[in-house]
Amino acid sequence: MNEKKLRLGLIGKDVSKSKSEEMHRFILTELGVACEYERFSVTVDEFDSVMRRLMGDFDGFNVTIPYKQTVIPYLDEISEVAQRIGAVNTIVRLDGKLYGYNTDYYGMKALTMRAGLDLQGKKVLVLGTGGTSKTACVVAADLGAAQVLTVSRRASEDHVTYEQ
Repeated sequence: MNEKKLRLGLIGKDVSKSKSEEMHRFILTELGVACEYERFSVTVDEFDSVMRRLMGDFDGFNVTIPYKQTVIPYLDEISEVAQRIGAVNTIVRLDGKLYGYNTDYYGMKALTMRAGLDLQGKKVLVLGTGGTSKTACVVAADLGAAQVLTVSRRASEDHVTYEQ
């Protein structure tokens, strides 16, 4: 019996230190699924050509900094969670279409719940305004936070400053 190997990959600015391959290989080995895995460290100028290669040849791939938003227009559909966060980190090809997800959300939600943090009705303060903070804000809201504030070095209508 000749089983098909999944063709997986990772695209980002510098993926040399990523543990994605090891994590995926561990999980897939436990499931009895073989895979090939390629890493692509790309510049902004290289992104489109590498992305088109991934779209055509790969069963799925991960996306990391700084392309979690850049990747969205290439996809056929994105999950409701990824839409709310505005970022995609996992892409799966099903029936010739590319579906985008944000799995960081599920990890952060599980970690929050496992730590026994009850956010229901609470005011939540998220330090920073980068990509992970968007995920934290959506998780906090979904876990019932009454208010979610983000802290930034620069004052704006959307953030409080560290001094405040």
